[in-house]
Amino acid sequence: MRLSLTQMEIREGGAEDIPAILAMMDSAVEWLVAEGRTGQWGTEPFSSRSTSVDKIRETVGSGPTWIAEVDGEAAGAMTIASRPSPYIAPADEPEVFVRLLVTDSRFRGHGVGSALLAHAVEEARRQSVRLLRVDCYAGGEGRLVDYYRRNGFTPTETFDVNGWPGQVLAQRV
Repeated sequence: MRLSLTQMEIREGGAEDIPAILAMMDSAVEWLVAEGRTGQWGTEPFSSRSTSVDKIRETVGSGPTWIAEVDGEAAGAMTIASRPSPYIAPADEPEVFVRLLVTDSRFRGHGVGSALLAHAVEEARRQSVRLLRVDCYAGGEGRLVDYYRRNGFTPTETFDVNGWPGQVLAQRV
């Protein structure tokens, strides 16, 4: 089913948006499972795993959270911070790090994630920070890495967390 998007707005979010973010994560897991791509986030909904719920709470508390709404409905979420996730070494200069980016699967392919990433670029500029970084799952034939490349990022270094292959990407703003 193709949706007709009439209006997208990005607003600041917070802890009150955690249930909506978990629902987006659950929809993304469901879509990945249906595609046979379980390496990124597994097969169980985020909302059913207490460690995943705690991680989302911690991530939302780590820096500003932004919610993309389409016609008033939460369609995507992004959290940025001045430091990367704990398993990534900080840059040797000030940075804005995208700690979370998710799109509800109903809005996949409609530019929600790209709009949030463009907002991250603007936030970095607003803060006079020239480096924007993100990390992502590097398995799955590199599809997510390619997505970030299409959004202006360049791969920098790879990493592994307990067998989970990752890629750090950067963009100068």
